[in-house]
Amino acid sequence: MTRNDIARDRIPIAVLGATGAVGQTFIRLLRDHPWFRVAEVAASERSAGRRYADATHWLEGEMPADVAALTVTPCRPDSVSSSIVFSALDSGVAGEVEIAFARAGRFVCSNAKNHRMLSDVPLLIPEINAQHLAVIDAQRKHRGWTGALVTNANCSSTVAALALAPLHEAFGITSMFIATMQAVSGAGYPGVPSLDIMGNVIPYIADEEPKIEAEIGKLLGVVNGNAIESASFRVTAHANRVPVEHGHTTCMSIGLSSPATPEQVSDAIMAWTGREEAMDLPSRPHRPIVVTTEPDHPQPRRDVMRGNGMTVTVGRIRRDELLDVRMVAMGSNTIRGAAGGAIMNAELLVTQGYLARP
Repeated sequence: MTRNDIARDRIPIAVLGATGAVGQTFIRLLRDHPWFRVAEVAASERSAGRRYADATHWLEGEMPADVAALTVTPCRPDSVSSSIVFSALDSGVAGEVEIAFARAGRFVCSNAKNHRMLSDVPLLIPEINAQHLAVIDAQRKHRGWTGALVTNANCSSTVAALALAPLHEAFGITSMFIATMQAVSGAGYPGVPSLDIMGNVIPYIADEEPKIEAEIGKLLGVVNGNAIESASFRVTAHANRVPVEHGHTTCMSIGLSSPATPEQVSDAIMAWTGREEAMDLPSRPHRPIVVTTEPDHPQPRRDVMRGNGMTVTVGRIRRDELLDVRMVAMGSNTIRGAAGGAIMNAELLVTQGYLARP
């Protein structure tokens, strides 16, 4: 079987916002995906009608030749035929566009914030809450569309939630303080001006703290009838932009329902493998979470590409004098926290029967 035969057997997908930084990450990660192939690229009206190679300021590595030759289409359902649509759109335009595609029968895997907190929209990390897909039927019935909309979380929420899921399952979480140190790539391209961030820390990222405080609870919540009910623990967050290229670091102090020593917390994280439904997904790393015992880790420069950017590294697990335990988690904001997470959500839709297997 030739490479072209293999490509034809894969599910065609479209990327909305394909010319931007997140859209480009989707295209890089999907280059050799065993189930999906990039068949369509869509962007703003000013890019529509141009070759992708001509419309895009490519940021990293080599642009795939087959995608480079594609013609950019408008972000409209009548211009895109793929059944799976990955949305890398900015939140300023994503809301109505994503709804239009879901209404037109497409499965939209969104990286945007617009619909994350709706009770009938899954906010997914497959290893944690694959069961939240159960609300899709209610979503489609309630909203009268034949497609569906699923979302991945904010990049810092994703890193934190993966580290917290084993603790919530084993001991229960009652409260949490979290401080993030977020990489400049999280601001997109061109992002933060160099003279603002070099040698500096910016203790404010617009809308970031409320997103973290709300999303972690939903990620670790339960399905209640036709809606997702967030976990009841309290979260308070501080968000900071730091001069790191890739990799968001989160420092957390956590209150637990049941007492646990740092050693028990470490053991719970190391033993955790996550939901059975996520085990065989192509993008799932061998270990979604790893624990490092090195006292000065995790570090973005050294740990961000564990598991091809899909593994979260946890370290510095120790007793907390105000709550119960504290620790540091770090993961890729552009891969696990953005495009890679959305691709994994689409893989889950396939294995759970919402989309035909390739």
